[in-house]
Amino acid sequence: METVTAPHVGRLGNETCAETAVNPRILLIEDDRRLAEMVVNYLGQFGFAVTAVHAGHAGVALHARENFDAVILDLMLPDIDGLEVCRKLRTGGDTPILMLTARGDAMDRVVGLEMGADDYLPKPFEPRELLARLRSILRRRTGERGSSEVLRFGRLEIDADGRQVRLDGKPRALTSYQFALLLALAQRAGRVMSRETLMDLVSHDKLEAFDRSIDVHISRIRAAIEDDPKKPRRVITVRGAGYVFAKAQE
Repeated sequence: METVTAPHVGRLGNETCAETAVNPRILLIEDDRRLAEMVVNYLGQFGFAVTAVHAGHAGVALHARENFDAVILDLMLPDIDGLEVCRKLRTGGDTPILMLTARGDAMDRVVGLEMGADDYLPKPFEPRELLARLRSILRRRTGERGSSEVLRFGRLEIDADGRQVRLDGKPRALTSYQFALLLALAQRAGRVMSRETLMDLVSHDKLEAFDRSIDVHISRIRAAIEDDPKKPRRVITVRGAGYVFAKAQE
């Protein structure tokens, strides 16, 4: 196991770290040691304290013992499939997960999202894209500072400040990405939102034609907040246009 804690805000070229003095703790589960070392060193320059492990079981065990702000998880590991690691991490908490995949099959990414990953990044990747996606899931985790918005729609309550969703007063489990997606829809209740617009609002990424990740997240949201996810009454599909949050439903 390799641990690096950045003692100060770093700098690379013309880009400076926007993180606070409190270094976000990141768990990296990656069996490629050279890649892991590059990620540890690169993120360390931007104020991240990165702990790298090179096997899935070790990552799950460490995650259970210590608190991390986010996990970067390789899909292909020597001892256990990364999808199974993702499932174990998600059942043990709601730490944001950024999944790395060298496999080109879009189905792997869909399954990863269904297992609870917040985002994915195909290999090979540019270090700056990794940094941007990591910061994005951390922002979604903490929410926008100063927000005290609580949206109420009948039995459903969305607490923007507390980053919680409650149905009939009971908390419902969503990943940070799914919460951000639901919040974006609820804040624009009654308006039809295209997949491209939602992707831009939540992650500032451009949606590729084959990318159905939004649909996967919507299905998970429905499973959490709808009485019958197969016949949704809150998050409605508008065929050929996108999705709309129905504000009039009780």
